[in-house]
Amino acid sequence: MFTPFSIMGCSLELLKLGDCGIITACKSQDETIRKKLISMGIKTGTTITVEQQFPTFMIKCGGLSMTIDREIARAIYVRVIEG
Repeated sequence: MFTPFSIMGCSLELLKLGDCGIITACKSQDETIRKKLISMGIKTGTTITVEQQFPTFMIKCGGLSMTIDREIARAIYVRVIEG
């Protein structure tokens, strides 16, 4: 089944509450952040939804809800899914 999407892509940090996207890249020069992303199972091709933005980011990724800080959210790039 084809998932409708737009070409728009951005950092997860810029998404609004309830926005959903497909992870296209995890960009960080910081080895600690890359290790955190790997340990949380955040990888390209996974669908991610923003459930909360303040005081910390709460996301749903792969059926699991998890909390991440802004620095990690800034490192995750997504292609926004319409609807």
